Amino acid sequence: MCGWRRRSRSNGQRLPDHRDNPERIVVFGDVVDDVVVVPASAIREDTDTPSSIRHRAGGSAANAAAWMGSLGASVDFVGLVAVEDVVRHSALLAGNGVTPHLLGDDELPTGAIIVIVSGERRTMLTEKGANARLTPDAVTDRLLTGAAVLHFTGYSVFSQPDQSSLRNLVQRATARGVRISVDPASSGFITDFGVDRFLESVEGAHLFFPNLEEGRVLTGLDDPIHIAERLGERFDVVALTLDTAGVVVVERGMPTTVVAAVPVAIVDPTGAGDAFAAGFLAAWVSGAGAMAAASAGARAGALAVSTIGGRPRP
Repeated sequence: MCGWRRRSRSNGQRLPDHRDNPERIVVFGDVVDDVVVVPASAIREDTDTPSSIRHRAGGSAANAAAWMGSLGASVDFVGLVAVEDVVRHSALLAGNGVTPHLLGDDELPTGAIIVIVSGERRTMLTEKGANARLTPDAVTDRLLTGAAVLHFTGYSVFSQPDQSSLRNLVQRATARGVRISVDPASSGFITDFGVDRFLESVEGAHLFFPNLEEGRVLTGLDDPIHIAERLGERFDVVALTLDTAGVVVVERGMPTTVVAAVPVAIVDPTGAGDAFAAGFLAAWVSGAGAMAAASAGARAGALAVSTIGGRPRP
């Protein structure tokens, strides 16, 4: 049986209390250690391939929180890592302006991903580690009270053998007037988990941030406009990201629009979707409309792909 330990920032000082901020965002989910590999040429079997190899903090939810904090949003993050990594990961999040609420697991390692980058494509080898034991119950009512948005990704859905805890979290947040934001995160895991089961698990969400492939899996449709509008029947706001083709924005009661992408040289696409959701939400909680928020998300996504790793530098 694992033991969870709560830790704060590495300097031992009391964390700032942002609960009276009506624009505050609570993020719940995965934290990992990324090893990002960019081969200089095609990978050769059974011998060496010269590569750029960088160690970066990652995790879809933690990446999103870090981008939110770097953009000036007030954000609390709840996650689970190996107990010996609580201080290190708390300090990394705090360095991006995030208030961390990390739990420590005595048995499992911090999640880890090997990311092999080839142009705009990535191959990811994933170990969930301690993330598999994080439950929605870790998000307290105290954190939810006064927040504007609760954001989580599909990884927090896929890891729950019983969805009742997640449904309870959505109900607790909604009862406090908190809007629910979801990034589906993985088309492959959605397929494994089951489309209908996934959509049932995120029922009640207000903002939804799929990419094109996730949208195709979730709807069975191919055309981006049709995908976004179909998902718009379930969610108040849908922002369907299309990489360099921009973003399709569907907001209930408003005409469907397409927001242009920001041209940029792509160094590493890791974390682009996380940064987009962060930019969107940081603008949205400040009062921006969906189109303006999508433009802010596109700018954040462009920053993310122009550097190695899924987070901004502290």
